Amino acid sequence: MNNFVTYTVALDLVRALRTVVAELKLHSSDLADQIERAATSLVLNLGEGNRRAGKDRRRFFVMAQGSASEILAALDVADAWGWAVDAKVARTILDRERALLWGLVNPRSEAVA
Repeated sequence: MNNFVTYTVALDLVRALRTVVAELKLHSSDLADQIERAATSLVLNLGEGNRRAGKDRRRFFVMAQGSASEILAALDVADAWGWAVDAKVARTILDRERALLWGLVNPRSEAVA
């Protein structure tokens, strides 16, 4: 799936989250586990959705979008608790991923009014 940019960026996000998850485990193993599961779900839904067609394809991309939003919410919770976790790089990649997902879930119409 090297030519599927959204999938590749999702894997980059997982790589960026490795250190975040490790740091977060010092404060909350539950929240760290939640981020790990959401990031894994993001990649798996993109992988499966890329092989689907029509509304079924979009459904997997919507689920991936939900997982990306869940990661963002978990990072926000860590910040709200005041847990010192350096997630700057992960947040930058996550922003790109969410923008790519937006495009997959909300494709532009061919006919512009």
